[in-house]
Amino acid sequence: MKDTLKHRGKRNLLANILIEKGIEDTKVIEAIKKVPRHLFLDSSFEDHAYQDKAFPIGAEQTISQPYTVAFQSQLLEVKQNDVILEIGTGSGYQTAVLLQLGARVYTIERQSQLFKRNKLFFPKMGIRPKKAILGDGYKGYPEEAPFDGIIVTAGAPIVPKPLLAQLKIGGRLVIPVGVEDQIMTLFVRKSELEFEKQEFGSFKFVPLLENKN
Repeated sequence: MKDTLKHRGKRNLLANILIEKGIEDTKVIEAIKKVPRHLFLDSSFEDHAYQDKAFPIGAEQTISQPYTVAFQSQLLEVKQNDVILEIGTGSGYQTAVLLQLGARVYTIERQSQLFKRNKLFFPKMGIRPKKAILGDGYKGYPEEAPFDGIIVTAGAPIVPKPLLAQLKIGGRLVIPVGVEDQIMTLFVRKSELEFEKQEFGSFKFVPLLENKN
């Protein structure tokens, strides 16, 4: 569980790559520089941890490409103490970035293998979401709604209506929508019934599955 000067140097290089690719939010770049991504990967992948690539983490899931994490985080526009719902905890890397940005995070994972792993791993890493939940991300988390932001880290064939319903007025939902390839989509809640939608190009995610743990 070491984070060395060499690792920090690699994170700085990774941050520069993300800036070149168009990430402009300085808070997001600083979060990427601070979160030790190599600790979220199997040790056999450690040498590759600061490449801008996705990697397998078990349970047929991946740790997202750093650019994707930074891009989604930038779209979310996290402010200090914003209450954020994350659908798809996965490795916990995105969770850690959100916490570094000052969010209060509720995070849902449907894979019990990953959920159990994170239950042990998060305290060791000092990662403290408000709550980690084993459950169906399609349903969101009505117990703590409404949210300032919701981020989905798996490809959704449709936009789950409960997620839109659980946004505050002014809240933002960042979700990759599609089956094979996904279009990164942002919904901003303008009123009780009105949402503004923007699309941001093609990404590739593992699928968001419904009613499965």
